[in-house]
Amino acid sequence: MLFALLSALWLGILTSISPCPLATNVAAVSYIGKNITCPYKTVLSGFLYTFGRMLSYVLIGIIIVTGLLSVPSIATFLQHYMNVILGPVLILVGIILLEIVKINFSSGISNMGFHDKIKDFGLVGALLLGIIFALSFCPISAALFFGSLISLSVEHNSKVLFPLVYGIGTGLPVVIFAFIIAFSINSVGKAYNSLVKVEFWMRKVTGVIFILAGIYFIGTHIFGI
Repeated sequence: MLFALLSALWLGILTSISPCPLATNVAAVSYIGKNITCPYKTVLSGFLYTFGRMLSYVLIGIIIVTGLLSVPSIATFLQHYMNVILGPVLILVGIILLEIVKINFSSGISNMGFHDKIKDFGLVGALLLGIIFALSFCPISAALFFGSLISLSVEHNSKVLFPLVYGIGTGLPVVIFAFIIAFSINSVGKAYNSLVKVEFWMRKVTGVIFILAGIYFIGTHIFGI
């Protein structure tokens, strides 16, 4: 269970520094830095933004996991065949993370001007940004959330805890940048550039691990190796 929770947190962190979610997080950081001058309010805004993301992911998790487990036949099927399903899912997620196959789609929510519309909302605006930006799924974030996080949630019958931990992971960069903005604004640019470089290699390593894990699950639970 502890390993599964750490995996959910790691998936959230990896999601947060993937290109599409990172762009929304940068928008959130710019909102926090531009509109709130008090250091304590800046940090609080970072936490509220993260809380907003958590709310969205928990709500989606509750709807999906409840729907899957509420039907006895589906619940029984998942309990017996989750490990069988998990192998191909992990390989698919790994392929997407490695960008072997590229898929282009976007909800477009992050491009609808919400950042400008709520720029004067202060602390409430930070919360709203978190809720709205969490719904801006791109291929990588969708694969990590729907392919991996939901699988973990169903396997452990957790409607709230795993999406909540995942949401914390997705908001960590903004919390970190909130502290940087509050106490060292000049370091933001350097920290962002370093994060972009780290994300590339973290995503590649995770993609390879996912594919290897998928091969293991297929070999173990399908072919009985």
